[in-house]
Amino acid sequence: MSVYDYDVFETRFGWMGVVASINGLRRTTLPQNSPEECLMRLGFDTFEFTHSPGRFTGLVDSLSRYFDGENVDIDYQDIDVSDASSFERISWTVCRTIRYGETRTYKWLAIKTGRPKAPRAAGQAMARNRLPIIVPCHRVLASDGQLRGFGGGTKQLELKKRLLDLESKGSH
Repeated sequence: MSVYDYDVFETRFGWMGVVASINGLRRTTLPQNSPEECLMRLGFDTFEFTHSPGRFTGLVDSLSRYFDGENVDIDYQDIDVSDASSFERISWTVCRTIRYGETRTYKWLAIKTGRPKAPRAAGQAMARNRLPIIVPCHRVLASDGQLRGFGGGTKQLELKKRLLDLESKGSH
């Protein structure tokens, strides 16, 4: 069993959960309706977790400010994605370069990862993103500008729109 640190905290958009190894963040949740939903999405049935809110104080503050509409830099956060595929790691790294208030397409992401004919693979890498907000996959759109594939389901697409609206207001 692996031991990871975690915390669950409330933002203006709902409850979020974070998990980290000694090497960096391993998982974040999108805002949920309850702390219990966060714990379930973090995978509490699979790993051993230690509640360590002190470890995440800076991140919790940054995310709270982000959800309050502030353009907050969270690129400094180390992430631990060592068990992801090489394409996922590259895709997530490239996605982290999309600035607050900006959007890009899956095609752009594919080109930037060195696989210009693989926008669907780029979309799949975003679908497997386990660090939403930290890896801002909500900033990646279909080539026609449509919102697609965010956290599964219509409710999550509404959240994607809310996040993009929040950033568009805060980037001016």
